Amino acid sequence: MRIIIVGIGKVGLELTQQLSGENQVTVIDADPQLIDNIINIYDVMGVCGNGASYEVQKEAQGQRAELLIATTSSDEINILSCLVAKKLGIPHTIARVRNPEYEKQLRFMREELGLSMAINPEKAAAREIARVLRFPTAMKVESFSKGRLELVEYRVKENSALDGVQLLNLYKSLRVRVLICAVSRKGETIIPSGDFVLRAGDKIYLTSSSDQLAQFFRQLGVFRAKASSVMIVGASKICYYLASELLDMDMSVKIIDQSEQRCIRMAEQLPRALLIVGDGTDSELLREEGIDQTDAFVAITGMDEANILMSMSAAKQTENCKVVAKINRKSLVDLVSNEGMVDSVVSAGTVTTELIVQYVRAMQSASGAQIKTLHRLVDGAVEALEFGVPGDAGFAGVPLKDLKLKSGILVAGIVRQNGKIVIPSGMDALNPYDDVIVVTTRTTLQDIRDILQ
Repeated sequence: MRIIIVGIGKVGLELTQQLSGENQVTVIDADPQLIDNIINIYDVMGVCGNGASYEVQKEAQGQRAELLIATTSSDEINILSCLVAKKLGIPHTIARVRNPEYEKQLRFMREELGLSMAINPEKAAAREIARVLRFPTAMKVESFSKGRLELVEYRVKENSALDGVQLLNLYKSLRVRVLICAVSRKGETIIPSGDFVLRAGDKIYLTSSSDQLAQFFRQLGVFRAKASSVMIVGASKICYYLASELLDMDMSVKIIDQSEQRCIRMAEQLPRALLIVGDGTDSELLREEGIDQTDAFVAITGMDEANILMSMSAAKQTENCKVVAKINRKSLVDLVSNEGMVDSVVSAGTVTTELIVQYVRAMQSASGAQIKTLHRLVDGAVEALEFGVPGDAGFAGVPLKDLKLKSGILVAGIVRQNGKIVIPSGMDALNPYDDVIVVTTRTTLQDIRDILQ
């Protein structure tokens, strides 16, 4: 597929890295140094100039492209780039749109301006944080089949009841229907079989319904109820979207920011939230504002280092508070995650990239079994994908034990047409119109049929 990426910031760079291997990618940016750097690293073409310019897009051979993705720092340039692309005949366009005012017009933009997809990174990241706060025991929560089935990330702690358990015996030990579908251990990624033995320090990925997952963690003695009071540091765009969602869930929200102007503006937008002018890195302030009685602490300022320090400070001041930090730089994400310094880490850029890659992969699939949902696990080494089973699937009704699956693939969950959730065994079969969750180290699947040898 021929793809044009306008804007080589963090998201543009990550998209180039993930899409250039399988597609013909052309990048456009106004900075010649960025263009030189990226064409020296990846097998892509580069054009220096304004991505919203008709002539620049023609130079990038826009008339031959199938998709244009605009990810510059300007919403207006992104929208205009997509409009120009439509005039050039590019059938699919994706724009990153961050301004809350434009957020209200996304349906108009898609219908009237021809945008295939408009992504708001801050809103997408806020949704991810909200999911974690609904299930605080997990490091990360991903949803499939409209929330019917969930995949959670959890680190096995020292002296955990899971330490030393063979997966074959997991149900006997805990009497809960969950499936451990991936494990990250000391830099190695494993799609485990039944004889795999869990160890303290393993980062595991489990699938099941939210009720069964809650029961699983209750059996382990580590369950935390949904947060009811949340302290947020950083009155940013992501804070607006997150606080709005939490308030709609009847949570108590307290927002801290150093800027009085930002606090006044946020108080006008969110009258039910409590705004405090102050320094979120001040541990005394956090104590005064009741961090020890707060269920969750979220650091989402514009500085990764400040978010890490605040989160670590908050974690030290209270034992039962769920701590979440927004971190954009990958090197810091890896450090914090590997060392277990913060409960949960969210990156707006990573969430945005996942959504765009999901759309691209669905475009590449010509059948009715396209990707419905895609989540990347273990730093992108593993993908969890949701497919719909087409009505004419030749493998429908065949027990999983009789299907010849490719290596590195695990069927992790099935949601029947009637909403019933199946944590699959070898005797279960896929039926037409099921939603199927597949976990794999093969990061090029485009179709449910691709899982078969």
